[in-house]
Amino acid sequence: MANYRTLTTVEQWNEAFRASAEKPLLVFKHSTRCPISAGAYEEWGKWLEDSADLGIGHVLVRVIEERPVSNAIEEATGVKHASPQVILVKDGKAVWNTSHWNITYSSLDEQVRQHCGK
Repeated sequence: MANYRTLTTVEQWNEAFRASAEKPLLVFKHSTRCPISAGAYEEWGKWLEDSADLGIGHVLVRVIEERPVSNAIEEATGVKHASPQVILVKDGKAVWNTSHWNITYSSLDEQVRQHCGK
């Protein structure tokens, strides 16, 4: 799978969130116990492999293991928690999000390209 960073602390999240002012950030919130999340993770992984040239950051948050990070994301973005979930953050604001079966290769590709101009 392409490069992404797994966030394990709120401090790491805060740093990634601040950096979205310079470079858009795609957050994948993943439940390691959910089959729906496993399918979404596969879609995200396939998309990541083909989208390395978009110039955006990618982070993974395991929502069960890192609940405080997941909560901090909800608080900072204003996007109600779901799992699985993707949130596109640009300039410190959530510009798109979706969850569950809506996390597909095509939805990721369409929305990220639309919001990031690539």
